Amino acid sequence: MEKQRIVILGAGESGVGAAMLAQKQGFEVFVSDFGAIADRYKEMLVELNIVFEEKQHTEALILNATEVIKSPGIAGTVAIIVALKKKKIPVISEIEFAKRYTTAKTICITGSNGKTTTTTLTYHILKKAGLNVGLAGNIGHSFAAQVATENFDWYVLEISSFMLDDMFEFRADVAVLLNITPDHLDRYDYKMANYAASKMRITQNQTAADQFIYCADDEETLKALKGAKINAMRYPFSIRKKVEEGAYLEGNTIHININSKDQLTMSISELALQGKHNIYNSMASGIVAKVLDIRNATIRESMGDIKNIEHRLEHVAKISGVDYINDSKATNVNSTWYALESVNSDVILIMGGVDKGNDYDMLKDLVKQKVKAIVCLGKNNKRIHEAFENDVDIIVNTFSAHEAVQVAYHLATKGNTVLLSPACASFDLFKNYEDRGNQFKMAVKEL
Repeated sequence: MEKQRIVILGAGESGVGAAMLAQKQGFEVFVSDFGAIADRYKEMLVELNIVFEEKQHTEALILNATEVIKSPGIAGTVAIIVALKKKKIPVISEIEFAKRYTTAKTICITGSNGKTTTTTLTYHILKKAGLNVGLAGNIGHSFAAQVATENFDWYVLEISSFMLDDMFEFRADVAVLLNITPDHLDRYDYKMANYAASKMRITQNQTAADQFIYCADDEETLKALKGAKINAMRYPFSIRKKVEEGAYLEGNTIHININSKDQLTMSISELALQGKHNIYNSMASGIVAKVLDIRNATIRESMGDIKNIEHRLEHVAKISGVDYINDSKATNVNSTWYALESVNSDVILIMGGVDKGNDYDMLKDLVKQKVKAIVCLGKNNKRIHEAFENDVDIIVNTFSAHEAVQVAYHLATKGNTVLLSPACASFDLFKNYEDRGNQFKMAVKEL
């Protein structure tokens, strides 16, 4: 019997990880990337003796696959995916593939905002509690690579809607849905219902033995839940109302309660991650920890000493009485709303980049209240000008992080905050949001 052929599209972190695991499992493996492959990934493929191509997709080498694993960044509408679907060749995600080869339990976290923070915090609590746990998905090292080389009992996985779209048999032992707000609508025919349906896939295949944790204050989540069949135990969290089982805020105290066992209470002033959005993130992580029977003392300690994530409301410096904050990870409007909501001074806002069909209306009130000037950082800033020309006196265009920081420096006065919170993707001027954040930090340090 000839070997089954696995073709992997995209040779980034997830693609190369999938190639490692597929090779280990004895498949014939071929990797194809339409762009150039980064040197470090190319070196890994060469070392493993895995056949690959870059800057092209050769149909003859792809359409003979038994199964295809595609990078989450590749849309379902691109020619090669359309051709594969026509031939009825299954196209799956790296996460789906990797899960077949591990008996580890998975905690899967999705949502438009707060995924990385909640995933990192959950991992931090589990690690502190002494669990044998891995961190993967949209964060850290590839899930497939870890399944190939490590032996964890648990994984905390950050899962995007693009990953969920290519997950079919996969089952989350614990599923967390933080919120559903307009993002990536360009990939969902500009229909909110399509995007919400994609997020709800986090609950697919769950059984009565599993847990589903969600925000009871999020309108879109509640709407999506109406039509959904959820088999798992439900644990909501809310800062507006009391919940029987789950988490809620009363005054300044968080209560986390799972089947009336040993309730956890904690003051929000003890949380290392401040701001309203982080109360939600902490509640979600806290419920996961309680479901896993982690001691209250460990949960409290972990929530009190977690370090903030790079590029997410990261304090860079204070220069001449002006704070500089790097929130480059804010690639959608909602994230920028959270950032503005958490800053308590007048703001010089650096925003812009690749607009994914953004609706800036939700920012208008906060911009009117807090923003002195907007510094656009992107190739095409027309929509930002149109959205805010009546709300802000000064809107300036810039085309590099250095230029944006220089302009912001001259516009800011003592007591102000210069906030990089773009509300857009970064691909017009930068490699990715990390590159954008790093260039911003470099430019601040040169002031």
